[in-house]
Amino acid sequence: MNHNNTPANVARTAFVLIATLLGISLALGQGAKFGWIGALSGLVFGLLVIVIDLGLRNFSIKGFSSGTFGLLVGLLCAWLITNIGFFDAGWMEQYRLAADIFRLAMYLGLGFVGMMLALRSKREEFSLVIPYVRFRQEAVQDQPLLADSSAIIDGRLPRLFATGFLSGPVIVPRFVLEELQALADEGHDIRRARGKRGLECLAQLRKAPRVEVSIHEDDPREEGGIDGKLIALARLTGARLITGDANLAKVARLQNATVLDLNDLAQAMRPSVAPGDEIELNLVKEGKDTHQAVGYLPDGTMIVVNQAVEKIGTQQSVVVAGAVQTSAGRLIFAELKESVAR
Repeated sequence: MNHNNTPANVARTAFVLIATLLGISLALGQGAKFGWIGALSGLVFGLLVIVIDLGLRNFSIKGFSSGTFGLLVGLLCAWLITNIGFFDAGWMEQYRLAADIFRLAMYLGLGFVGMMLALRSKREEFSLVIPYVRFRQEAVQDQPLLADSSAIIDGRLPRLFATGFLSGPVIVPRFVLEELQALADEGHDIRRARGKRGLECLAQLRKAPRVEVSIHEDDPREEGGIDGKLIALARLTGARLITGDANLAKVARLQNATVLDLNDLAQAMRPSVAPGDEIELNLVKEGKDTHQAVGYLPDGTMIVVNQAVEKIGTQQSVVVAGAVQTSAGRLIFAELKESVAR
């Protein structure tokens, strides 16, 4: 049983009951024999409203307000068209039925067209209809972030928020929190450590002064698997999906969801080195050849320094000579600065 939608289901059930009771009450005013008709009418009305509510579950309040505005504009245009003097002329009395049908068609048609145009329009385009009015552009960095378990377990989110590279409220779905709790209770040491690290990361985010963390209770059961649910929630809420799962990021982008991949961030933050660049490097071990020494950049990139085996254990200034892309990653070759200067 899905407990996440319990409040909504209780509200729907209460609404149907109230509608049925109101139908009975109104019908009894016309006579006792009409009670069952009122009950049936109220029940049908309540169920119809519930069906409409379920059909609009992916419809946001922003879309509703935009559609309502467009509907009002369409109805205003229809009123202007149908109330010109041409339709009030005396000779139109003999064609009153045709005129009424035309008016109804104008209201229905223009109302529908206005609503659809408003739903397809961007917020700033409303300034064409209402001059001097500008809607505040919602900055991308203020959009909410929908975090999956891989991004939380990664552990870098608190530092990214602290440095200002990330901002906006963080949304954690209930099923992701349950996944972290299940990992923390695992018997396997490594999986248990990952789950505990994820829960600690959430605790740090909650303590951060400028980070708002909320638990999203809705669980889109119709979507298969956790990845499908995350993508559906990202599209439904308009949030940016932040993840460390490269495959999930690819699938989400194919479905037009906004994705922040931590792997892409790490790749973008790798220092770019080119031949001739000078680097301060700690030489930690011998290389493949007897004269080589090896050091590492902060991101883990290995640098092989020629004629430096005697400098192992010290920090040296080296000059980049070139780079080779291997199956294990990028391999950079360098020379000691003192050797190049000779």
